[in-house]
Amino acid sequence: MDFDINHPVPFDTEKTAKIAEHYQQILQLLGEDVNREGLLKTPERVARSMQFLMQGYELNPEEIIRSAMFTENYRQMVIVKDIDFYSMCEHHILPFFGKAHVAYIPNKRITGLSKIARVVEVA
Repeated sequence: MDFDINHPVPFDTEKTAKIAEHYQQILQLLGEDVNREGLLKTPERVARSMQFLMQGYELNPEEIIRSAMFTENYRQMVIVKDIDFYSMCEHHILPFFGKAHVAYIPNKRITGLSKIARVVEVA
């Protein structure tokens, strides 16, 4: 789920419009002038960013792992370190971020390393 400003994630336009309406109301309640040039597109930008940040709730980590499972007679620990993650606190809707480390011992089944990082993004 890497976000590239040059290749934005496609968003549901109806959902984006509804979310943007709420953010416009929030800005007004906070005393902002939503017609001010700097804020004109802010509700839509926030709506898209929230959809991007929350998209992990719609993904299934098991499906991601299973999409790249391979049979391999390998029994050494597999470690993926320093996986950057960015998430949202569900209680305060505030961002937090850090690094994750994942290790597992395969039992004749391994998964692609990139899928482990994707699961961290979803979890």
